[in-house]
Amino acid sequence: MHWTSLATLAFVAPSNALIRFGCSQLVVDRLDPLVNPGMEPSPHLHQIIGGNSFNTSMYKEDHDLAKLSTCTSCQPSEDFSNYWTASLFFRARNGTYKRVPQKGNVGFEGQRGGMTVYYMQASLGDYQQKAKVKAFQPGFRMLIGSPTASTKPEADRYPQLTYTCLQDMNTRYPETKDFPSKPCPAGIMVNLRFPTCWNGVDLDSPDHISHMSYPANGTFESQGPCPASHPVRVAQVMYEVIFETKAFNKKTDWPAEGSQPFVWSFGDTTGFGNHGDYVFGWKDDSLQNILDEECYVQCKTMKTQSIEEMNKCSVSRKVNENVGDDDWIEAIPGQKTPMAQE
Repeated sequence: MHWTSLATLAFVAPSNALIRFGCSQLVVDRLDPLVNPGMEPSPHLHQIIGGNSFNTSMYKEDHDLAKLSTCTSCQPSEDFSNYWTASLFFRARNGTYKRVPQKGNVGFEGQRGGMTVYYMQASLGDYQQKAKVKAFQPGFRMLIGSPTASTKPEADRYPQLTYTCLQDMNTRYPETKDFPSKPCPAGIMVNLRFPTCWNGVDLDSPDHISHMSYPANGTFESQGPCPASHPVRVAQVMYEVIFETKAFNKKTDWPAEGSQPFVWSFGDTTGFGNHGDYVFGWKDDSLQNILDEECYVQCKTMKTQSIEEMNKCSVSRKVNENVGDDDWIEAIPGQKTPMAQE
């Protein structure tokens, strides 16, 4: 998919397509309250952003993120949602690992790690805002992708989970379903776009996916209709996670036989297991008010905080282990044995 750059769109015409904001890192920890509620540690490491009420028991119905959080690592000061993905590691030729850090996107260079979040009201080219979307409701949660996917057909079940090999910070295409096969000068951007049709009833489902659906035909960008089983059109949530690979871009550090050296924290070396989690936590009707405003990136109804304030919001790691930030480690946290080397 070829996406026109946001910087270009901003000067083309007044647009009513989306909101875009940065979120600093809240914590990097081996917790997953959506898939593994109450489990400490969970099977693999995640990087989490958003409200500081994030914990292993937040799956409970009475866990109101907006009321229980006292700060958020996201730019909108009324967004206490939590967003997370797996962490990424670099595998050295000697079989040791180091966690690949994240960095802020264009316009958010001062944020501490984290990622960029979008809520799309319509496609990037829909300047007339022909379609309306409904905000998520308190208690809503979902995930997309599968950590067990190891082939392209399996990954293709989730058509909008991709990678971009950044030549510079404005690169947005081409996108691939697997990890880049060569060093990326400005980093690897992981793109996650969630389904946009809701069944209108369930805030969650046993697999955290089936209460949501892709359009019956076409795509969200082409304004394809929602299926009858999932008739409510919601905003498209999108993550852009930029992993800073500059310390790992020497080709002489890559495997001698030519394979790529990056590994997801759950052990995937293909990239096909790309997945992400989302738990809604906007205060009151703040998100719906923003979506109804028909605004672009910066909205009058969106209360914001400074990057300095975003960077101050964090929580302590619950699982005490070496995650490879400073030292090379023998195994990825949660992986019982070091991965076999070529």
